[in-house]
Amino acid sequence: MPNMNMLQAINNALDIAMAEDEKVICFGEDVGFFGGVFRATSHLQEKYGRARCFNTPLVEQGIIGFANGLAAQGSVPVAEIQFADYIFPAFDQIVNETAKFRYRSGDLFNVGGLTIRAPYGGGISGGHYHSQSPEAYFAHTPGLKVVVPRNPYQAKGLLLSAIRDPDPVLFFEPKRLYRASTGEVPEADYQLPLGEAEVTREGSDITVLGWGAQMEEIERAVALAEKEGISCEVIDLRSILPWDEDTVVESVLKTGRLLITHEAPLTGGFAGEIAATIQERCFLYLESPIARVTGLDTPFPLTLEKEYLPDHLKIFEAIQASMAF
Repeated sequence: MPNMNMLQAINNALDIAMAEDEKVICFGEDVGFFGGVFRATSHLQEKYGRARCFNTPLVEQGIIGFANGLAAQGSVPVAEIQFADYIFPAFDQIVNETAKFRYRSGDLFNVGGLTIRAPYGGGISGGHYHSQSPEAYFAHTPGLKVVVPRNPYQAKGLLLSAIRDPDPVLFFEPKRLYRASTGEVPEADYQLPLGEAEVTREGSDITVLGWGAQMEEIERAVALAEKEGISCEVIDLRSILPWDEDTVVESVLKTGRLLITHEAPLTGGFAGEIAATIQERCFLYLESPIARVTGLDTPFPLTLEKEYLPDHLKIFEAIQASMAF
């Protein structure tokens, strides 16, 4: 089984999807001959031609409007937003058109073939226009699916599922893992289920939940906790919308404690939605308040990025506090 980094796994998934179905089209800013700013689409234009992998103008609203039109007519567009921070000019198209197209037409038309890829998150000293985590904005939008992989194996399997899913999918890629995260990835075609969390480590004292690049921080924090005799159950949510309530509930009923971590700011972050649901379903089983370890309620800072990010030490301290409550 070959070893790939996350970029190579994403490129491999796109290659497989384009080879299998001639209706799959990749486009976005600099994705053609240049292969994208991170090279995720390298060599796809050479292999499939300019009609199926091409550059767009620097206009995000236009990229998604164009993608909606293609998808409505039966194509399978994979649109790239160069950085997730740039997705906001396309917010109207995604929220008012992509998400509602099937509903407002009574399923006469739909844009379910659309996948929107976007590098997201911090950790690359990108400052406030290249580091944001906007997943919670879209989790508030019925009609979309929102997916975040944590490693190359997940990235390939989840992206192939997203491209083939009957609903439009926002696929946020943690860019600090693009080349940092490596692992064995099958060359063959495979899919991983959307909407299903994965328990990556079983434990009995506390459930620690995250997604994307935070999973590495969680593992480092859990390793410290284990040295103190704290048994942590770790869950990778993988899909933000829909999210796997039952897997999280089952875990919290066992451990009695829950810690949620994400890079996005605390207020309005998706951890709040998870916490509200879990306290409704697990209230009598909770041994301590549900903890959130997140980014700060400030614009994403350049020089203070390390202080802003919810790293393994902050997570470890929150685990200790939850256990001592």
